[in-house]
Amino acid sequence: MTLALNGVSRAFGGVRAVDDATFSVADGEVHGLIGPNGAGKTTLLNMVSGLLRPTAGRIELDSRRIDGMPPNRIASLGVARTYQNIRLFGGLSAADNVVVGQHLRRRAPFWKRLLLLPAARKEEAAAREAAGAGLLRVGMRERAETRAFNLSYGEQRRVEIARALAAQPKLVLLDEPTAGMNPNEAAAVARLVREVAKEGRAVLLIEHNVRLVMELCDRITVLNFGKVIARGTPAEIGKDPAVITAYLGEGA
Repeated sequence: MTLALNGVSRAFGGVRAVDDATFSVADGEVHGLIGPNGAGKTTLLNMVSGLLRPTAGRIELDSRRIDGMPPNRIASLGVARTYQNIRLFGGLSAADNVVVGQHLRRRAPFWKRLLLLPAARKEEAAAREAAGAGLLRVGMRERAETRAFNLSYGEQRRVEIARALAAQPKLVLLDEPTAGMNPNEAAAVARLVREVAKEGRAVLLIEHNVRLVMELCDRITVLNFGKVIARGTPAEIGKDPAVITAYLGEGA
């Protein structure tokens, strides 16, 4: 089991944004995390990636406790993510942004790269080639040299996904990866996510497109007001009265 959360909570003052969340994500699984706005979904991803510390509970990666570790340490253990609010380097090209995602895999020290020594040049060439392959995978190869701030919102989303995958992580955290995309773009991202899982990687996915989640995910966890109100397969979640009430109201 790649990721395991046990009784994880996060409070901001007197407000519990996440309250006693327990679930797991297996290798090769696409696990959906859904719920109404303000349910605590992004807060939970921020705890897994180390941007926030839980106020209670445990988070484990491959049976190793990671809650309390800094984000760079968690990333080095094989966790990569995208963000609800895109965090690309606007002045860099799409290719440069993906190269940045490979920093944990680079071996040449900074001084060798600064002096353009042969080993560093070879590594840089390999990084550029890998970035091109990553952009091709997300349908952005022709935009490789375009600066990020000149890309559309949907294109920036795809570059951010390519950057996350550039680290070759074991766990990928995707926060609304199809936001701002048209149906064809969203379907292409869904196919990519399924391919990533088939490679043996675990995927934890926040997505407001519930139909896409139902078609794509192996299992789903539903949050409402910070609490897990349902866990199960898409078929089970779609029939759960608590989920229907959370989305449609008491009269549903």
